[in-house]
Amino acid sequence: MNEHDPRHVPDARPPAFADLDQGTWDEVRQAAQQLTLPAGTSVFGPGDECQGLPLVLNGEIRVQMVGASGNEIVLYRIKGGELCPLSVACLLTQGSHQSEAVVEEDSEVLLIPAGLTERLMNDAAGFRQAILESYGQRLQSLMLVIEEVAFRRLDQRLAERLLERQRNGQLSITHQDLAVELGTAREVISRLLKEFERRRLVTLERGRITIVNPTALSDVGRAQAGKASA
Repeated sequence: MNEHDPRHVPDARPPAFADLDQGTWDEVRQAAQQLTLPAGTSVFGPGDECQGLPLVLNGEIRVQMVGASGNEIVLYRIKGGELCPLSVACLLTQGSHQSEAVVEEDSEVLLIPAGLTERLMNDAAGFRQAILESYGQRLQSLMLVIEEVAFRRLDQRLAERLLERQRNGQLSITHQDLAVELGTAREVISRLLKEFERRRLVTLERGRITIVNPTALSDVGRAQAGKASA
């Protein structure tokens, strides 16, 4: 993990540490690092050794995988107060990362050393429960990713993602970013967006998409899966 401006950990406890006794929490504060990570920073990548358990204090980090074809797909995002469960698995198996994490919004991250993470898993019931809950939530989100990729048309998924990510009818996002979100090639996303523009659902500018007919775009997202793919 790249380090930027490491600082002492503050007194305020993240939810995962709420049940720790004061002595153990003091140990966490002394051993962990609080890192300031600007947007675009690579937190870890495929093949990297696990340096510790990242817990996001604020901001947002995107966790994704790269396939043999070179296409990327977003697995999940971790935000304030959330742990990265894939990092836990990596630490406990003493393996290396199979995915990559990229800072999406400027973030403060608490990096807990591997040895301390393992001991907390064994000795601190509240911390262990927080880890298990994180696993459960991420497993559900990963199942939804699998369902989308395997069973839903790409034009449906794209329409739905545009509506999810828009702010006041606009998205500041590239075609490549959307391709990563949906696990496909940029050229495919560009073709579908051009078709949406032709149907007057959106307008396209460089790095920006404006939704002009959200109702019709929502209808695309809810279209019957039995219809022919775009």
